[in-house]
Amino acid sequence: MIAGGSISGLLAAREIAAPGGRSVAVLEEDPEIGTPQHCGGLVSIDGLKNLGMVPAANAIESRIKEAKIFSPSHSFILNTEAQKVIALDRRLLDKQAALQAQRLGAEIRTRCSVRSVSENKPTLDHNQTDFSQTIKTSEGDFTCKFFIDARGVASVIQNKREGILQSAQYEVYASWIERETVEVQFDSHKYPGFFGWIIPTGDGTGKVGVAGKGINAAVALKSYMDGKGEKYSVIRKVYAPIWVSGPIENFISARRTIIIGDAAGQTKPTTAGGIYTCGMGGILAGRAISKAYEENDINKLWDYQKSWLAIFGGEFDKMLLARRILERVDNKTLDELFLSVSESKLQEISRVGEFDFHTAALTKIFGSRHGVKIMKAILGNEIRRLLS
Repeated sequence: MIAGGSISGLLAAREIAAPGGRSVAVLEEDPEIGTPQHCGGLVSIDGLKNLGMVPAANAIESRIKEAKIFSPSHSFILNTEAQKVIALDRRLLDKQAALQAQRLGAEIRTRCSVRSVSENKPTLDHNQTDFSQTIKTSEGDFTCKFFIDARGVASVIQNKREGILQSAQYEVYASWIERETVEVQFDSHKYPGFFGWIIPTGDGTGKVGVAGKGINAAVALKSYMDGKGEKYSVIRKVYAPIWVSGPIENFISARRTIIIGDAAGQTKPTTAGGIYTCGMGGILAGRAISKAYEENDINKLWDYQKSWLAIFGGEFDKMLLARRILERVDNKTLDELFLSVSESKLQEISRVGEFDFHTAALTKIFGSRHGVKIMKAILGNEIRRLLS
């Protein structure tokens, strides 16, 4: 039983259903898979391939060719064509994942919310698969062998609130949105600990957002758009908390509850993006559950956490260090870092940078002698971990 029809929950369902058609159900509390859509939708083509997904043509909103990065007084442009980054319609992507899972036998229910989960005692002492859990939902009670929590940020913030930032993202029509260009605006006063962004979805259309610690996101976003100096129209508004503190300590709770995606803190600490990292969480969890059932060994569930950390653990550690820098720099220091960026490094990153593992690119961009001096003043000897 999977609570949450997110990309992670749906891919977990696909993996569980695939080997031999095991019974699996996805319970989504909202009336439609893929809504509300509060994700920016940026992902690489390579990342999607690793998830076993080739996006439908109508799901690709824009192919990103460059990123314009701003500090309060300076900027640089990064060519991103080699990274094959696209902006996706998350609603359509999630529905595509739902279709994959359903075709393999998974059941998907909408407007069905989980109210409680309780373990039942096994009847056979030595059979590790002879156990069950009772799931109380808005549609009645269900019994299952394993419960997966894919309910998003709402699950993780029940225990940890200090890793949350408030965000606002609007769908906007405006002439200042460039079809193939992402814009990122850093400003420690306006968006402390994060940034403002523009993700194009078409000609003159896009997702414009801001996030930051202790800010009024709606006010900050209005100021950001007003600062463009030209008219715009807002056609949709979304407000949502984002998690930026990295993975939770244990992905397995109460032995038979598996936590994945946003609920497990698998979104990137630098950008809060998570299509690839959360999607892989779902895939690895689904495979571990299948293995635990096949081998009658509940300890196989821990293969999920080991595998996810083997892929992403080192990168997330570096992202958390980069986040510490972002949280501590003032605007003067931001401008100094931007001034230290060389054109040769930008060209190098454009050729070999990797969107899904981007801390190597960050350290190259800001890795001049002066940039390293600034970062070392913040991180001390830990800077060696970031630069390794």
